[in-house]
Amino acid sequence: MIAGASWGWWAGFHGVVVLLLAADWLLQDRVRGRAAAWVGTAAMVLAAAGFAAWIALARGRQPALEWATGYTIETSLSADNLFVFLVIFDGFRISTRRQQKALTWGVAGAVLLRGLFIAVGVALLARFQWVTWGFGLLLLYAAWRLLRGGSARAVVPEWIRRLQPAKGSLLPVIVAVEVTDLLFAVDSIPAVLAVTHDPFIVYTSNIAAVIGLRSLYRALAPLLERFRYLHYGLAALLTFVAAKMLLGRWVEIPIEVSLGIIAGVVTVCAVAGMAGRHQE
Repeated sequence: MIAGASWGWWAGFHGVVVLLLAADWLLQDRVRGRAAAWVGTAAMVLAAAGFAAWIALARGRQPALEWATGYTIETSLSADNLFVFLVIFDGFRISTRRQQKALTWGVAGAVLLRGLFIAVGVALLARFQWVTWGFGLLLLYAAWRLLRGGSARAVVPEWIRRLQPAKGSLLPVIVAVEVTDLLFAVDSIPAVLAVTHDPFIVYTSNIAAVIGLRSLYRALAPLLERFRYLHYGLAALLTFVAAKMLLGRWVEIPIEVSLGIIAGVVTVCAVAGMAGRHQE
């Protein structure tokens, strides 16, 4: 057993991750255009749903709902990452083809870094109760930062905006993707830890969302600037999760209610964004 799950569970999950990344790589390499990106994104979502169903059968309904909630939170907050990627690639003047290579290596590195981050976060929560308050306040600050910035893109750090072309090398791009992904994980991982402290559930739901970023970026990159209300939805999501973490000692919100609220916020945000797009 490792962190509450058997070797088989850990090996099975990582085996599926490798297969999905390989399939996505082959699809995007052979089929061009946004249609391929949407197919890849749909495949990642279906795989996530299948894994949640597997958890439900093997471990029960509650862990499966926690996994689905964590996956939904991380996928929603990944919109921040997409804006960062857009700024990085614009700054380095990276072609679309080379963007995918950079994202592939970036996602692989993110799996390792987030695994370490999650292990540290779970250990701290298990040992120090006050860490819960620290994470909750951090999420509230992230929500305030989004509202103050006026858009999801406005929260991109200034040093990223000043990036210079890489002169042929992808290494600076990959490093920038890794560093910024880790910075945004400071918001998203505590958000998932507000749902569950189970290391396996937190890690696998987080990584399942991260590996879909490559396809999701290709699908949404041309539309990101049109989602003018996105930051309101993300701020509302972070505020709710922060409240759940800060008030969890006195108010217990059922996981079904949490998942419904989070899904509702994401849906309203997406519909409002598309409505704004059609009005242009």
